[in-house]
Amino acid sequence: MTRRVGMTVPLDGPLHTQKDAIQRLEGLGYTDLWTAEAMGHDAFTPLVLASQWAPSMRLGTAIIPAYTRGPALMASTVASMVDAAPGRFVLGVGSSSNVIVENWNGIPFDEPYKRVRDTVEFLRVALTGEKVTNDYDTFSVKGFRLGVRLQEQPPIMIAALREGMLRLAGRMGDGAIINWLSAEDVAKVTAIVNEAAEGAPREMVARLFVAPTEDRAGVLEQGRRAIAAYLNVPVYKAFHEWMGRTDAMEESWGLWAQGDRKGALEAIPESVVDELIISGSVDECRAHLDRFFDNGVTTAALSIMPFPGVDVHAAIEGLAPAS
Repeated sequence: MTRRVGMTVPLDGPLHTQKDAIQRLEGLGYTDLWTAEAMGHDAFTPLVLASQWAPSMRLGTAIIPAYTRGPALMASTVASMVDAAPGRFVLGVGSSSNVIVENWNGIPFDEPYKRVRDTVEFLRVALTGEKVTNDYDTFSVKGFRLGVRLQEQPPIMIAALREGMLRLAGRMGDGAIINWLSAEDVAKVTAIVNEAAEGAPREMVARLFVAPTEDRAGVLEQGRRAIAAYLNVPVYKAFHEWMGRTDAMEESWGLWAQGDRKGALEAIPESVVDELIISGSVDECRAHLDRFFDNGVTTAALSIMPFPGVDVHAAIEGLAPAS
């Protein structure tokens, strides 16, 4: 597959002010725009705006939680996005985490594997316009028929961490969305997806966190904060245990569980920061990015970290595919 380099949006500032910035990304050769959905903007509104501002760019969600929209609403929202940007929208869906689903949205985070599987299975049928009446393991749908006629079906990517979901992405998805992993980790997860796909081409989209700055102290301080915020969430902790980081992270995890946040941050090894966050000069960042592609990533969804010494606009320019 052709290498694609996209950017996480929205950028800083109100949504209605970002037309020039989005068009600049298009002019610099970025191929994709990717959104997430947690505690900021929803994932779809920035893409609807961008669909009109940057007509050549592919638009994707990385990711939409499978729990926070009911099946019918999920189908209607996806159909609206496909209708607004025909041929350019990619749905990324996943389980998300107990923090976002349960703690913030009051929805039980039960059977995440089955919920994602059921959501994808439902959407594959519902988006064709076929009437759906079915009892899935995690929800039931009685007599739903989508009222939007789509000329084509969108690719559906599945966010995956460990082996079960990676295999699901290979079997049922058009690819996998991966997150918070090292370039070396990519080879392991890509092999699992490809094996499950049984030879069918699958896209590997990686959300990559980039801090183009040579302020080493700032990268370590802010990088440790970002890593702690994720790697203490149960699904991410389990993923990194599976990836072999127990020895590196065990002290930090223990201190965090005891409530010693300062000690937990200090105990995160520099090596883990360097594996999970792309930092250094622009040239060093580009070389690090190449390692992800070499190990199986097909699409990089860059997220510029606003660390000390990071000039976001200069970073966008320096990391651009056209540079």
